[in-house]
Amino acid sequence: MRHSSDERRILPIALRVETMIPKEKEKMTKPRKLVTIFCDGSSLGNGQAATRAAAVALLGFQGVWRAVGEFLGHATNQQAEIVAAALGLESLKEPCRVHLFSDSRYVVETMSGRFRRKTNHEWWQRLDHASGRHEVKWEWLRGHDGHLVQEAADRAARKIAASGHAEDEILRDAVDRVGSFDPAELVSTG
Repeated sequence: MRHSSDERRILPIALRVETMIPKEKEKMTKPRKLVTIFCDGSSLGNGQAATRAAAVALLGFQGVWRAVGEFLGHATNQQAEIVAAALGLESLKEPCRVHLFSDSRYVVETMSGRFRRKTNHEWWQRLDHASGRHEVKWEWLRGHDGHLVQEAADRAARKIAASGHAEDEILRDAVDRVGSFDPAELVSTG
C-alpha cells in the first residue's frame, strides 16, 4: 500500500506513542499546574562602580508560597529584573502554566515580543532557556503600588542586594509577609 508523504511523517510519531510505557504517556497528557510568580530585581547604586544587585521570585501554587533569591553583584537594574523572572521559572521542577508578574515593562514587553532586544543578550538567553518548557503569561504590575506579593519580592531583593548574599531568613520573611494569599484571587491588571 502506498502512503502519502504526510502519512509517512505521522506514522513514526503514532508508533512511538503506542510503545511508550504508561508513565511517559501520563507526562504527555497530564494537565500542567498553574503557578503564579511575582519577581523583582534590585540594583543599589545602579550604573555606578559599586553596584550591588539581586533578584527575587515568589512562587505561589494553591495558596502555598516559596521564595528564591540570588545575589548578582555588579549588574544593572534591567539585568536584575531579567534574572528575577528567570530565577522563578528555573525553580519549577516540571513544565507548568505560569502567570508571571513583573514591575519591569522592559521584561514583560520584551518577552511578549513588543520590544526588541538591543542589549543584555547573555541575560536574555538565561530567561529564554528558563521559559522554554513553560507556558508563560507575562503581565506587568505597577511597582511600589502596595500589592502584597510584589512588595514582598521588592523588599527581599533590596535586602539581598544590601547584604551581599541571599540569606534564608530574608526569603522566609518574604514568604511570611505573603502568608496564605491565594494567587487564584488575583484580578488581572491588564
